[in-house]
Amino acid sequence: MMHPIRSFKALAKPMRSAVILGVVLALLASACLVQLGVLQLVEGARTAQAATRARTVQVTLGAKRGRIMDANGVVLAQSVERYTIVGNPEAAQDFTPLDCTPRTKDYCQQLDGKPLKTTGVAAVAQLLAPLLDMSAAEIGGKLAGTGQYAVLKKDVTPEVRRKIAALHLGGIVYGELSSERVYSNGSLLGVFLGGVDDEGKGVAGVEQLEDKALTGTDGYEIYQQGNGGEQIPGTMTESKPAVDGADVQLTIDRDVQWGVEQILRQSKEKYKAGWGIAVVQNVRNGQIVALADTDDVKAGSDEAKLSVARSVNETFEPGSIGKVFTMSGVIQEGLHTMGDRFTVPGTLTLDGQKYKDSFEHGDERWTMAGILEQSSNIGTILASENLSDDKRYDYLRRFGIGQPTGLGLPGESQGLLAQASQWDGRTRNTVLFGQGYTVNALQLTNAVGVIANNGVRKPQSIIKSVTGADGRTRGSETGESTRVIDEAVSKQVLNAMESVSEHYASQGFAGVDGYRVASKSGTAEVAGADGRLSSLISDYAGIIPADDPRFVITVILKDPEGAYGGLTAGPVFAEIGKFLMQKYEVPNSQPRKDAIPVEW
Repeated sequence: MMHPIRSFKALAKPMRSAVILGVVLALLASACLVQLGVLQLVEGARTAQAATRARTVQVTLGAKRGRIMDANGVVLAQSVERYTIVGNPEAAQDFTPLDCTPRTKDYCQQLDGKPLKTTGVAAVAQLLAPLLDMSAAEIGGKLAGTGQYAVLKKDVTPEVRRKIAALHLGGIVYGELSSERVYSNGSLLGVFLGGVDDEGKGVAGVEQLEDKALTGTDGYEIYQQGNGGEQIPGTMTESKPAVDGADVQLTIDRDVQWGVEQILRQSKEKYKAGWGIAVVQNVRNGQIVALADTDDVKAGSDEAKLSVARSVNETFEPGSIGKVFTMSGVIQEGLHTMGDRFTVPGTLTLDGQKYKDSFEHGDERWTMAGILEQSSNIGTILASENLSDDKRYDYLRRFGIGQPTGLGLPGESQGLLAQASQWDGRTRNTVLFGQGYTVNALQLTNAVGVIANNGVRKPQSIIKSVTGADGRTRGSETGESTRVIDEAVSKQVLNAMESVSEHYASQGFAGVDGYRVASKSGTAEVAGADGRLSSLISDYAGIIPADDPRFVITVILKDPEGAYGGLTAGPVFAEIGKFLMQKYEVPNSQPRKDAIPVEW
């Protein structure tokens, strides 16, 4: 029989081990509980905060660029809703299509009603290809790389984006809101409207001129998003709405612009001209109603972004239209009137320089009005004999020659007018009949507008108004009107210009039935591609109706068959004038009764 004490000792050893083990386990459990408490109370909060931060995003709310409209509110340029389709290459590579069953039919993937036989990038590419109008190989190439962001296609319509969303590829493919600049009239006002770059910034034409007004201010939203990139409801913490850009309204009438462009392009073909330019200006307010050329460039195209409208940039000698400014100065200075009589020889030599007219003639008895009607260089020199060089220069400047138009158009060339002190013995006389200086079409139009506007030069404008996102509208900022010559002087010159028009109308050129017209033609030799005076500029500027001026129209043709401005640019002027009178339903003119004699 075992001794009791010995038996107790035998049992005590295992019990002691069990007790020790129990204590150790209790300590471990306590440590785990403490650690669990730390994780739940301290680290849990930190982990939750980190998860929240990971899910929280700031999303930019893009502002829409403002519209460009014509004088009647017709939209010429606007930004429309578009999407950039983005793929997640890493997620695409792990993609497994979900077969369509009655239970999964609302979020499964199939192609043409049949299960996909591929997985990963190939399956995603097969689903997207018909919607993006791209090959599966091209899409697959974009998704085969590393990273989580790959642009698949830009400028996708909302309709296509909705179809992509219906593929249930959340977290793999999604759309980022963007916009596309759309020009609904093709090449109408193409280069003049210009275009925007990839960032939506205006880089040419009106888009550049009014970029500050057209550009809006982006907003933002801060919220938490789910695994598919969707916003988790109720998690938005901060937001600022986007402010769209202002709408810019032009003074140009789209219908008139279209009509003028059509007439100009047809005339270019008819006269086989190198190019053509036409400007229509409202006499009463200086607003440009049409600004056309024969360059066929679509607005918003790369060419439009890299070019300047010929009507803004092209400069040329105005030729005999310049006689209008000369004679205005002569009369204003009290040297002559339009009724003064001159005997004009066929040639004239001054200071060793020989001058002639465009046609041969003997001694002619013309009044100064007759000199303008016959466009005589010699007669203009004789009438200006006592007009000093400084005055010759001063009056050209007063009419706006050699100065910016004030429109601020990108790429505008202001032409060239040298100081009188720089003129040589010949230039001092050639400037009297529009040679020896250059202008652009806008300058020339506004200069003739002085005669139409009773001797006052009004500032031109191309922007009618700017309307902000808040609905507030401001008119265009223009300079002050400037009196160039007295009203009585302008009426004399207008009278003589009307005789010019009648002269051409009697020959079947440049007349507008039912309306009195005051005009002047011009022809000037210019340097050709060979650097010599081998090219011609033919131009014609007129006021219609002459008895109640509404519009100034200027037409310029380069190297037309028929050469002389009155015979080529003149008929184009007449077509445009007829179109304007019909469109605006201008009443017919009253008969002319006050013509200044042109001969004596």
